[in-house]
Parts: sequence; structure tokens; C-alpha cells
Amino acid sequence: MPHQRAGTPARPEDLVDVPRLITAYYALHPDPADPGQQVAFGTSGHRGSSLDTAFNEDHIAATSQAICDYRTAQGTTGPLFLGADTHALSEPARVTALEVFAANGVTVLLDENDGWTPTPAVSHAILTFNNGRTGNLADGVVVTPSHNPPADGGFKYNPPTGGPAGSDATGWIQDRANRLIADGLKGVHRIGYTRALAAPTTSRYDFLGRYVDDLPAVLDLVAVRRAGVTIGADPLGGASVEYWGRIAEWHGLDLTVVNPQADPTWRFMTLDWDGKIRMDCSSPYAMASLIARKDDYAIATGNDADADRHGIVTPDGGLMNPNHYLAVAIGYLSAHREQWRPELAIGKTLVSSSMIDKVVADLGRPLTEVPVGFKWFVDGLRGGTLAFGGEESAGASFLRRDGSAWTTDKDGILLALLGAEITAVTGRTPSEHYKDLTERFGSPAYARIDAPADRRQKAVLAKLSAGQVPAKELAGEPVTAVLTEAPGNGAALGGIKVCTDNAWFAARPSGTEDVYKIYAESFLGADHLAEVQQEAQAIVGAALAD
Repeated sequence: MPHQRAGTPARPEDLVDVPRLITAYYALHPDPADPGQQVAFGTSGHRGSSLDTAFNEDHIAATSQAICDYRTAQGTTGPLFLGADTHALSEPARVTALEVFAANGVTVLLDENDGWTPTPAVSHAILTFNNGRTGNLADGVVVTPSHNPPADGGFKYNPPTGGPAGSDATGWIQDRANRLIADGLKGVHRIGYTRALAAPTTSRYDFLGRYVDDLPAVLDLVAVRRAGVTIGADPLGGASVEYWGRIAEWHGLDLTVVNPQADPTWRFMTLDWDGKIRMDCSSPYAMASLIARKDDYAIATGNDADADRHGIVTPDGGLMNPNHYLAVAIGYLSAHREQWRPELAIGKTLVSSSMIDKVVADLGRPLTEVPVGFKWFVDGLRGGTLAFGGEESAGASFLRRDGSAWTTDKDGILLALLGAEITAVTGRTPSEHYKDLTERFGSPAYARIDAPADRRQKAVLAKLSAGQVPAKELAGEPVTAVLTEAPGNGAALGGIKVCTDNAWFAARPSGTEDVYKIYAESFLGADHLAEVQQEAQAIVGAALAD
């Protein structure tokens, strides 16, 4: 059940104590023997709060040194693009990182105006620099915990491919960082911040200008301007604040930055489903303020703190479910990108809606299903074998209009502007297009719930085999498939997916909490979905008990 204050404005007692948070970053030191205080890379880097001794100066110094060591091992000698979002811990972590990178002789490119830097702008910069090169390749770091609450910090590495690092890289960096912490940071090279800024290896880069100027290569902004589509863009206090104003100015769009504020407490937010401040642009509770203004614009959009996720609000539909919008985007792009070759595949995570499967099959394009995590789309987007990659948590990117790579990380700005293009070119909102899809393919009910699981049970779930799930029926339908590997690339799911003709569920352990996540969908209605969820817990519970 949602918290009683979900969707209501934050109060003073909800706000993080920023001075205490920053003090803890410098004052607290992790216990190397405590798993909760170790560097741990999830699907999008290391995250945690300094108050929990999970994101502190020691973690960032060690991780930055580990990245330097990894670059040396990989022969990466080009510049490192360093960006950061608006979380309170992002600036001290960025400073620590620069001090270590400079001491190691790494060429670092900072924002030329010391501005905040969205994740897609860093990915775009890496790919732009590396285009046509075979050596001296660039990589990047984004200091961000994405949509996480204000007390959290995050630190993620993007290798020369431009997107999230794969498990081999993150595992190597994580293990090296933890060894450095255990050894008292003796192997960490570091100089003072003033020296680091003045180092000959530290330079500047126009992230904002180069990203915004290049947008017509991937979107039809002329159509948006000519149609006079009114756009309300809410950065939710994140790194895209300055980007939206510049997009409106440079491309002549009727675009209003709904909330130009950036405050590390996020006092202007409405509370998320659990009563916490969280910049989740796919949540109707976090997006309540923008949803209330849905009639003011032809399309309204939101982004999370590092702008790698999108939220789409329409006058007729309110906040769209991310799965619904991905299905519409795929159908629209396939019909309006003439230079995209027909053999280019569409990528989706296995926990994304099966509506996408139906749309892609109708288009006659190949479908590539991968485990959770955008890293699985990087090679396909970069190599030009995937036209589009999207995941259920409102993250996606797609190719330029000429079929070459745009970004290989999630791009919430791109997907938000695509909603305006769809409206301009077709004269109909994305939510109206989704209604058309339901009339053709049915209306699925989709939800994610959590169930309790301790560390041992989560470890068992992550390594389940199909043979450990003997179920022959799910909610009255025969089971057609039990998957522990992704059909698109054979990678382990880190959990399990069970399918029938009209429904499915997937279960995977949480990386940060003592729960496992159950994703489920049914094309037979909400009541059938509830049956699927109930039986899913019973099936997984039995497997974990064995």
C-alpha cells in the first residue's frame, strides 16, 4: 500500500540534513569486513549514503584509483569525461575523483561552465570523441545515484563503448577498490584539488553545447517547431535543468522549463509511494505536480536526477506507464526512420511488457531480449545491430536518423523529446497511439511487487535452474517456458521467468534490500494478474525452500 502522504509535497521533516551528509562523507570510514560498507557495483555503479558509511571519501578515492588501474590494464589512454548530477554527495565525490585521476596522470575533461552533466551527455561525448578512432580511446565517469533519494550518492563508469560498464569491468574495479580500502588506501595516488584543477591533464569540454547542437541528427525538431507543440519539461531538480532551456532557445521550441530549481534537499518534490523523496519520473507520486498541470501542455515530460530516464505526461492519459510508451516509441520510429535497415533488431529486457513483443513481431523486425540492465544494449547500439534498446524502468535510447549510434546509455532527454516529435508528426499523443495498440493486441495488466528474502535465499534465486521450477501451470494456463537465460544473448537472468500464452512472471533478487522482485503481466486482466502474482510467490517460495 502507498504511504499515506504519497504524492503530497515534502515537509521540512522529510528533508535530508545536507551539512551532516557532507560531514559524514569525510568523517566516516568504512569497515572493510562489513559487506554493507564495501564498494558494490550494481546494474548502474556503486550507490549508497555517507550516513550509512556506504558512500564516503574512502570509497570514491579507492574506486577512482581502481578505474585508473583498470584503464592501464585495458590500454585506455584517451581522455576521461567526468560528469556529475545535483545530489549533495556528487560534488565532494567529483572533487575526490579528480584529485585521484590527476595524480595518476589521467586526462580529465570537466564541464566548461562547471555545470551539472546528464548521463546521456557523457555517453554522447565518449562516442563523439571515439568515432573513427582505433586507439587513444576515451571513457567516462558519471557521479550520480540516478533517481535515488537525496541522501544517496552514486559513481558509475562508462568504458570506451560509451554505455554502462559490463560485469567483467565492474567486478574488476569493485574488487580492486575493496582491496585498496582494506589496505588503508596505501595504493591510492592523490593530489590536492587546487593542484588537480591546474594540472596540465585537466581540461574543459562543452557537454551542453555539443549535445544540444547535435539533437537534429537524431530527432525531427523542425517538425516539432512547425507544429507548435507546447512542451512542459520538468527536470525534477536534476542535471538537465540548463539543457532544457538551451534546447528551447537553440531549436525554437515552445518549451517551458516547468521547474528550474535545483536544491540538494529536493524540498519542492512530492513524496514517492513509500513516503520518501525520490526523483522517479515514472512514478505518479513523484510526478504528481507535473501531472496536475497535464492540461497546460500538449506534452509534458520529466527526467530523473541524471536525466537517463523519462516520464511522459499527456492531457488525455496523464503519466504513461513506461512499458506503454516504449511500445509506442518503437512503432513510431520504425515507421518514420527510413534509413534504419529492416534487419535492425529491437532490444528489450525480459521484464518489459510483452506488448513490445507483439509490436515488434507486427513490424517484422527481430526482437532481442536481454537480462535487466542497460549494459546489455551497449554493443548492439554501438555496432548498429540494434535500432532501439529499452527497459521497463523508463530507460531507453535509439539510433540517429542515419542509423549510426547516438548514445549507448539511457537518454531521458531524447525519449522525452521523441514524445513531442510523435505528437507533431502524427497529430496525436503517445497515449492515444497506445490505445490503438490495445485495440489491436489487447490490454495487458502489468505490475512489480516485492517479497521478503534473506541473503541466502537471494543467492539461491540468482542461481536457480529451470529444473528447480517444476510448475506445469500458472494461473490456469499451461506453462510454455521456464527461462533462466536470456534468449537474446544467452546471459544468465540472475533469476527466473515463467511464461504462458497470455501471462508471465519473472523473479530476481534485489541488490540492496532483503527482498526479491516479482514482475508480472497478464493479457487476461487485473484479476488474472493477481492470480499470477500469488502463484508466482508460491512457486518461487517452494524453490527457495528446497
